[in-house]
Amino acid sequence: MPILEVKNISKIFSGVSALKNVSIKIYQGQVNAVIGENGAGKSTLMNIISGIYGNYDGEVLLNGEAVNFRGPKEASEKGVVIIHQELSLINELSIAENIFLGQEPVNKFGLIDYPEMYRKTKDLLNRLNLSLNPATKIKQLRIGQQQMVEIARALLFDSKVLIMDEPTSAISEHEVELLFKIINSLKAKGVAVVYISHKLNELFEIADLYTVLRDGELIGTGNMADISRDGLIQMMVGRDLKARLHEKSLANGEEILRIENLCFRNPANKNNYLVNDVSFTLHRGEVLGIYGLMGAGRTELLEAVFGLHPKYVTGRIFIGGNEKFVKNINDAIMEGIALVPEDRKQQGLILNMNVTKNTSLASLDNVSEFSFINRNKEDSLSRHFIEKLRTQVASYQMEVKKLSGGNQQKVVIAKWLAVNPKILLLDEPTRGIDVGAKSEIYNLIDELARQGIGIIVVSSDLPELLMISDSFLVMSESRQTMKLDRTEATEEIIMKAALADIE
Repeated sequence: MPILEVKNISKIFSGVSALKNVSIKIYQGQVNAVIGENGAGKSTLMNIISGIYGNYDGEVLLNGEAVNFRGPKEASEKGVVIIHQELSLINELSIAENIFLGQEPVNKFGLIDYPEMYRKTKDLLNRLNLSLNPATKIKQLRIGQQQMVEIARALLFDSKVLIMDEPTSAISEHEVELLFKIINSLKAKGVAVVYISHKLNELFEIADLYTVLRDGELIGTGNMADISRDGLIQMMVGRDLKARLHEKSLANGEEILRIENLCFRNPANKNNYLVNDVSFTLHRGEVLGIYGLMGAGRTELLEAVFGLHPKYVTGRIFIGGNEKFVKNINDAIMEGIALVPEDRKQQGLILNMNVTKNTSLASLDNVSEFSFINRNKEDSLSRHFIEKLRTQVASYQMEVKKLSGGNQQKVVIAKWLAVNPKILLLDEPTRGIDVGAKSEIYNLIDELARQGIGIIVVSSDLPELLMISDSFLVMSESRQTMKLDRTEATEEIIMKAALADIE
């Protein structure tokens, strides 16, 4: 009998199905791998199991009894604990305070019993072979050590089901070995471990069972010993490809951008690289798609090219055949580079400002006279892009926070098209927008490419990337693992390269 079972789970966000009648079984003393591409529904399912999402269709059974946790705290008290990839520790608190947060032991005076809390913390850390002072603040620990503190917190709850979301994404090989020893010891004690990872080599080493999700649906389950790496990849990506958006020859497209040996050192760890020795060429009118799984270095690559981290970036950048030194954003704009960022609300827009002011933010020189903004020019610029991009607004004086996600994205794109770029960097341009807005952005990318703009698109949606791109750069763990053109590209080939182990 499974310790945890989900039956016919469905979940809808804003009219979009994230999960569709998914049923899986989780067994004690086994590592249950949950596998799928970005957006397959893995995190949504885990958030339902662990009580983060309470509104869903279907059932969750724990030891055969139906449960609907009212939050992660209630789930933890029942023995179902999740460790997220994005750690939930508080930097200014100590290890002990983080582990016992909300569960602090108290003395007879009703005060926190710090000696007892430190003693219990020390016992937990010893179980994980960590020789750390329980009073040490979290901000003083390496990411790998922080990950182990999260595990220690899970041990405090005497977990029956432990969900681990990409637990090795930011830890060293030695720490991975230690983590696997801990997982094996938990298995021996009857704990059910749900393990989410894109690193298939890890799964074949540590997992007993697999569950594959694709587009919110259950594709298959089974024993890891009974399936090959290629078989898993085929299950992950085995859907019909959409027709490509356009067909054109790039034979006559002149080189517009060349990157040689670009490296981006991690500001928080000088021995680690966020981008490691990447080289590629972009031609006029070409759409270069960059694919990689979470943590591959895709966003960091675009930011490095755009001059956001000059102190930590090395390598050479050639624009139009001439070497350029892009030391900041202004240099990038002067050289004709524009970046539409991944997070439009935090990085792309000022939400309380209107459409017109957001549109002109990056090109104020073009709408100014004698250091003063010419409102007529600014309004004209905004109207031009509202019409060009078919942005749905009641007025160009409308605050952007009142627009839909798709129309907000069009305003961000308009802001950067207003600088008349030669090279346009698009980071997840269709994330969080509806199908109609996606189609319009695909057509816009095609139109801009036909005008001769060189375009680089980062997307977690592989079919989307295959539909709009002329060539592909695949990244894994900060390195490029493959460069190929559209005649060679298939989902399976690209996914294999994205999962490639870095020697």
